[in-house]
Amino acid sequence: MIQFSADSTLDRAIALLERLVAFDTESSRSNLPLIDFVEDYLLGLGARFTRVPNAAGDKAALFATFGPTVDGGVVLSGHTDVVPVTGQKWTSPPFVLRRDGDRLYGRGTCDMKGFDAICLAMAAEFMAAPLKKPIHILLSYDEETTCAGCLDAIARLGHDLPRPALAVIGEPTLMEVADSHKSVATYRTTVIGHEAHSSKPWLGVSAVHVACELVGALERIGRELEADRDPHGRFEPAFSTIHVGVIQGGTARNIMARQCDFFWEFRGLPQTPRDRALEKFEAFCAALAAERFRNFPNAKIETFVETEAPGLSAEPDSPAATLAMALARANRTIAVPYATEAGQFQAAGMPAVICGPGSIDQAHQPDEFIDIAQLAEGVAFLRRLAGQMSI
Repeated sequence: MIQFSADSTLDRAIALLERLVAFDTESSRSNLPLIDFVEDYLLGLGARFTRVPNAAGDKAALFATFGPTVDGGVVLSGHTDVVPVTGQKWTSPPFVLRRDGDRLYGRGTCDMKGFDAICLAMAAEFMAAPLKKPIHILLSYDEETTCAGCLDAIARLGHDLPRPALAVIGEPTLMEVADSHKSVATYRTTVIGHEAHSSKPWLGVSAVHVACELVGALERIGRELEADRDPHGRFEPAFSTIHVGVIQGGTARNIMARQCDFFWEFRGLPQTPRDRALEKFEAFCAALAAERFRNFPNAKIETFVETEAPGLSAEPDSPAATLAMALARANRTIAVPYATEAGQFQAAGMPAVICGPGSIDQAHQPDEFIDIAQLAEGVAFLRRLAGQMSI
């Protein structure tokens, strides 16, 4: 058992983080064992909670309420899934929490089971506080793949679950308050060509060659998007981006490839339509297909949308930003380039900000870690929230 003696709630957060890290909740796996553990923990405190399963029944979100069961208050939102460890070189088992000095190592410590742990550790204090407005905790799933694992729970807010007035998403920001982030859309493009012997290329059309032209087109579209810059200079980089992460196709060097697939993403400034890159790309695809496939009626290019998650736009006089800055004792907000579930809350009409312990620079890395001091800052933030909701 890893212990840290300073503050009993911080101590409890570290113990809970040890338990949460031990659950391998890579997005391809079920998170139900972790949800079962959290439910048992909350039952022991006498807390009220609701499980929100997905359609398949192999994953679930969890929504817990402290204080009066009424609309209003704040929801603290964190995801339970983590990115894979396959192929990464860890110096210790990734699903075993390891302490080295004032750092805690393990998959998810930073992104974002550290935040989940401090929320759960504070549950006892939330239960004891004379809350006049509720504090809710939402633990979701599939954030790392779709940002959609919170949507079923969000859809129930204001119906059979209380509707919070605002949301704080605890992604790692070093406890700074972020009021804006980019959108993300992910795609799979499939090119179907026509097989032929490579010595007679006019008898076929290579899906690999066409795919390479399409990847080049995406590179050019990405450069065009750089002209549409963030007018406030808050993002780094200050423009929307395109990235091709995986490409695969063909069967042999001397066969013109029948099929090639590549996977790409668009990360857009909040004011940029999420389909901006797709529209430009599909126009290029249509023109290229007309040229290259005119003698091959079965050849085609198809692009499939896999994920679309909205950006988070800064809102003037946002009550979420105002509250979070007061709790964080900050005098400014920041913008972050990665997508979070905050955009989903804003799209549902709830003001939202991002504020959580740890640095995004450690997320998705081998030997992912979080500083204990960051957990302590998070506990202090949540204590001040309990005090504010008790006024």
